[in-house]
Amino acid sequence: MAKWKVYLTRELPKPALDMLRAEVDLEMNPHDRVVTREELLKGVKGKDGLLSLLTETIDGEVMDAGLPTLKGIANYAVGFNNIRVEEATKRGLPVSNTPGVLTETTADLAWTLLMASARRIAESDRFQRAGKYKGWAPMLLLGQDIYGKTLGIVGFGRIGEAVARRAKGFDMRVVYFDAFRRKPEEEKKLGVEYLPFDDLLRQADFVSIHVSLDETTHHMFSTKQFSLMKPTAHLVNSSRGPVVDERALVEALKAKRIAGAGLDVFEYEPEMVPGLAELDNVTIVPHIASASVETRTKMGTMAAANLLAMLKGELIPNLVNPDYVKYRKP
Repeated sequence: MAKWKVYLTRELPKPALDMLRAEVDLEMNPHDRVVTREELLKGVKGKDGLLSLLTETIDGEVMDAGLPTLKGIANYAVGFNNIRVEEATKRGLPVSNTPGVLTETTADLAWTLLMASARRIAESDRFQRAGKYKGWAPMLLLGQDIYGKTLGIVGFGRIGEAVARRAKGFDMRVVYFDAFRRKPEEEKKLGVEYLPFDDLLRQADFVSIHVSLDETTHHMFSTKQFSLMKPTAHLVNSSRGPVVDERALVEALKAKRIAGAGLDVFEYEPEMVPGLAELDNVTIVPHIASASVETRTKMGTMAAANLLAMLKGELIPNLVNPDYVKYRKP
């Protein structure tokens, strides 16, 4: 019996590749870079399954290039805004993601950026490497304390809650804003306080963003929001780049309307807007929130399991569009 044919847009950790190769004929992007649009359209042609990354736009054109053989799309990410899910549903194609697995790892990275921004770690590292350190000085590279300050969490899902748990060790007051407020008993148990968005911005010493990207959160942070924040406040974004108006952020950092920022994601990723890289009061890392061996491996095996379930017609563990069955041809 012939194996299913699968196209993988980028190399994954070995355990995930082993899972796939045991049951499918795997074709993989051989380059250590994002697959081009032309390569993607060619690669999916005649395939039974597609395993994609958040770096690819999977729209109707890509899906049609894979039809009629294409049976499903597994995304190697928690988010799936790179996939036109409604187009997949109309074509009877299931879509899956890898939720839950990167919660703690992403919270770790958010906390890393918060501390690095507050204590000017990246700037201090550059200072030392450049041979500028001439001896201890009372005013050298002064940062800000974290202990006892107010942490504002915007988006209080699993990752936001994990960040809040870490704040307890620093005896921080934790306030949050979310479209769906938690029940009073939950807030009490977690030791958090709900605030309207503008009030959170006015009161927080550190603001950590954990919302998903949609039309309501695009540029959720722009000139107005930065003007509400304390001049000593720091912004951390480990969610999605376009949640922050990056040009407005550059202006706010230049003008010292806020003290600093820590960014894992960018509005025009992988590019940054002009001026951002030159600023000393921003810590920037290349989208590594989930980049631990353990987490990236688990994401890979989850994505592989999702895709294999699609091919076998089994229950799909992390299905995001259950309505696809209404449109699926027998």
